[in-house]
This record gives sequence, structure tokens and C-alpha cells, in this order.
Amino acid sequence: MSTSEPLVGISADPHEGRLKRALGVPSLVLFGLVYMVPLTVFTTYGIVTVESGGRVPLAYVVTLAAMIFTARSYARMATAYPVAGSAYAYTQRTFGAPVGFLAGWSLLLDYLFLPMLNYMVIGLYLNAAVPSIPQWVIVLVTIVLVTVLNIVGIVSVARANAVIIAVQAVFIVVFLVMAAATIFGSGTVDIMAPFTGDGTAGGMAPVLAGAAILCLSFLGFDAVSTLSEEAKDARRDVPKAIMLATVICGVLFIVLSYASQLVFPSNAFESVDTGSVDVMVAAGGAFLSAFFTAAYVAGATGSALTSQASVARILYAMGRDGVLPRKVFGHVSVKFSTPTWAILAVSVISLLALVIDLALLASVVSFGALVAFSAVNLTVIKHYFVDAGEKNVLNNLILPGIGFALTVWLWTSLSGDALRLGLIWLAVGFGWLLVVTRGFRRPTPVLDMKE
Repeated sequence: MSTSEPLVGISADPHEGRLKRALGVPSLVLFGLVYMVPLTVFTTYGIVTVESGGRVPLAYVVTLAAMIFTARSYARMATAYPVAGSAYAYTQRTFGAPVGFLAGWSLLLDYLFLPMLNYMVIGLYLNAAVPSIPQWVIVLVTIVLVTVLNIVGIVSVARANAVIIAVQAVFIVVFLVMAAATIFGSGTVDIMAPFTGDGTAGGMAPVLAGAAILCLSFLGFDAVSTLSEEAKDARRDVPKAIMLATVICGVLFIVLSYASQLVFPSNAFESVDTGSVDVMVAAGGAFLSAFFTAAYVAGATGSALTSQASVARILYAMGRDGVLPRKVFGHVSVKFSTPTWAILAVSVISLLALVIDLALLASVVSFGALVAFSAVNLTVIKHYFVDAGEKNVLNNLILPGIGFALTVWLWTSLSGDALRLGLIWLAVGFGWLLVVTRGFRRPTPVLDMKE
């Protein structure tokens, strides 16, 4: 990239760098796909299989329906405000700085925890494949690798994404072929079983509980919106990438979970956390299990790359705003054009991957996502229908209203522990807001929307 290409940032300080506009639609879609990880269906596969009574594909259908409405709201707000900051920026501009801060704070919960989730599963699967290497060593090495790649620059991340997606695409084809051979060679198969369940949990409540957990699988479309200041044409490219990434991954999740439950129609896993290994062994033996581990770890590494990049940019947006300490979080490296200190802060927080529980972590990530998703659906109604006076009832009221209702429905289906931890996080955020504003005697710092 030449030095004549446009740069983005608000600082005129010669000691501060600026974000580069380097990403087009393909790179943005790849970013979203890698962030969501097509193979992330297997991250909580065992957990959701048990929770839903063997109806993971049905749970994904419910989640995708809600996410399509929400992704559409993100796409519309990305057109209105093509800036870094995602739900934080949209809510801030629409409902005011204090509400925007709380939306951004809730989003921070899932962004800060998602890298931990990736590091945890990388440690779990590599340790299972090579027991001689301690899980904690694998986690630490991965954190260092991901941090270095993110500091070097967003273009290096985009290039790594292409390779990671290619590896996962090859695995998906091999898995589906071997799964089909296993299914058709096994005699009588109940093709509706993944939707009717295995009889261990009846009714729709377990499906909704599973669907609520699966919301973390769709964080990629939100991640795309955080790169608006690094997109070549944010108003055109980001909305397209958001919708494409959501639909592509949603269909993949449904297909992969459907094939998995036909291959292994049981919830009697060797380990619930790594239940997908049982599926791979049933579909293709030791070969497919080893191939899966390699492709899955590559995908989780890519997701760690993109999730750390995204949360660092949210911290950057809040840091340059003054909501968080500006000298730390609002800093952009002159040499690398990346928010260096924010990236390092995320790496330190990610060390919690060594001690936290997988099922609880997944639910807490979904809590933060659903709160932010609900807020963005409401911003569409407020911005377009109320403030701008665009009285298109379908586009500006009904569709985002459905998205809001569905996200709230899923939010209330999370576990009690996840809800409690999430509400505690929001309470801490409100307390920090009181500190920043001196009890609301000072205005909440406002994100500068100028390029």
C-alpha cells in the first residue's frame, strides 16, 4: 500500500498514527466469516445438543431468523454512520452519549470474552490431540502469536483470513461427503430427527435456550461494522458484507449441525465440551478427527485474530472519545497504523481463558451480544422513523421491531448464571459512567464522527 492512500483518524498529533482504508467487500466478508468461524458450529455443539434435546439445527434456524433482522438493522445503521464503534456509535448518536456508552459496554462483554473462548477451545482440542503439551502452554503461545499479527496490521489479518477460510472450506466438503456416505450406509435414517429431537428435552423452551447460546456464532456481522473506518467505501461495502456474512454462515451452521446429528444421533458424548470429536470419529474415523482438529484450530485462531482486532478497535473508539483513558486506548501506532495498547490490553484480559468454564463463557458472550443487538434494532426505529421522519412503516418500524422482539426473546432464554453475570457487568458499566461524568454533572464524552 502506498503512502498516498487515504488514512483515517481524528488526531493531528504527528506522534499518533491513523487507521488505513484498505478493505473492500471480499476482505470484509472474509473478516466476518473468519470471525464467526464456519466451524464454530462445533464449539458449543455438545452443550447445545444436550440443552436442546438433539435439535441443534432447529435452534440455529431460530437464531438465524433473529439475526437476519438484526443484521439488516446493523447494515442500515452502518450506512447512516460509517464509523468505528459499532453498536456503541450507533446508539450514542441516536439515543445520546450515556445510552451509547452502556450499549458499547455490553458489547465489550462479548468482544472481550470471545477471544478467550477461542483460546480455550484451541487449548482443549490441541491438548486432546497432543496430551504431552499442557493446555496452558498452548493458550499462552496462541495469545502471543495472535497479538503480534494484530499489531503488525489489519492487512496481514485479512491475508491470513483467506488461508484460514480455504482450510475450513476443504474440511467442510470432506466432512459432508464422508458424513453422507456414513448416513446412507447406515440403513434406516430418520431425516427429521435433528428437528424433532431425541426425546430427552421436549417443547420449545430448550430449543430457545440453545438458540440463545448460539447467538455468539453470529457476532461476525457486528465485527464487520467495527471496520467501517478501514473500509474503502464504508457506506456501500459494509452493509453488503454484513448481510452476506450473516446468511452464508447461517446456512452453513444449519447444514453442518444437521449432518452431524444424523451421523451421531445421540448426546452420549465422551466429553460435552468436545462432543464434536465423537461426531468426527463416527463420520470418518481417526483421519477425519485429525483433519477436523487441524481445521478447527486454524479457524479458532482466525477468529481469535479477528475478535481481538475488533475489540481493540472498539476500545480505540471509546479511548479517542475519552470514555476510557485516551493515552492508552486512543493511541494508534505510527509504525503499524494499529491501536497497539488496546490490542495488548485485550491479550492480558484473555489470560482468563485458563480458568473460566466453557458453557458459562459461551452464555455470557451471547448475553452481551443480545443486549447490543436489541439496542441497534431500536436505533433504526429512532433514527429513521422518528428523527428523520421516514414513515416507511415496514422498513423503519416493523422489521427492526421484529428484530428487537426476537433478540429480547432469546435474551430471556439464557441461563440464570449468564443473566446474573451480565447484569453485574452492566452495573459496573453504569458505575464507571458515573465516575466519568462525575455523577452526570459533566457530559459524557461524545465520539467524533468526522473522518
